[in-house]
Amino acid sequence: MRTVSVVGIGSGNPEHLTVQAINELKAADVVFMLDKGEERESLTGLRTQICERYVSGACRIVTASDARRDRDPTHRTGQYAAAVEDWRARRAEIYARLLTDELAEDGRGVFLAWGDPALYDSTLHVLGEVRARGTVGFDLHVIPGISSVQALAARHQISLTRTGRPLHITTGRRLAAEGFPAHSDDVVVMLDARAAFRVADANDEIYWGAYVGTPDEILISGRVADVADRIAAEREAARQRHGWIMDTYLLRRPGDTADGAR
Repeated sequence: MRTVSVVGIGSGNPEHLTVQAINELKAADVVFMLDKGEERESLTGLRTQICERYVSGACRIVTASDARRDRDPTHRTGQYAAAVEDWRARRAEIYARLLTDELAEDGRGVFLAWGDPALYDSTLHVLGEVRARGTVGFDLHVIPGISSVQALAARHQISLTRTGRPLHITTGRRLAAEGFPAHSDDVVVMLDARAAFRVADANDEIYWGAYVGTPDEILISGRVADVADRIAAEREAARQRHGWIMDTYLLRRPGDTADGAR
């Protein structure tokens, strides 16, 4: 039976890999990568650096072109969900072909997941669809990693939680459409292409980061009223410079700052 591992590789710093992740790479026969095109060449480059640093033995690296995704920002919620499901289905076809053609029946294959595979990553969903189709069988292992959310909090030297208060995680699309979530004082926002943080109150605090954990890291924090324009400008300049951007942020209502006290 084939063994497939989804390994969390952190948010950009090769030293964020856990010992468990490194051991999984050392035991791999094949590491699978998806080429997302020239605009995201640096993401593939980082994965390659990780393999060069930690992979040993006769392990092969197999790269395939990723399925193109419809990223039209004007999609409504239903349209967006349908576009994501279509993309995942086409990606499942690629995964199934890779496992069938490139991994021996007793082989160990690894997919490298940016950050943590349990948080805003499609790899587990896609592999689940491959298994459901029944065309190729495999045992599945999941190796957690350091997410961009964890790295963001560490770089800003804050805790994500405050005493007796929930932490809400959402997307920029939902924040823009629905505003600051009710009954929440601390909101992590991911996948924001619209500068949705502008819906927050002027006195709310924001802890923003882009390319966290990489040499291109940008960190900005302060009152939304004071730093919103700067974040928007820095974000657009970075996107133009690199061709892509990966950022996240925490919005925090002012008040008790006894971070993480229990």
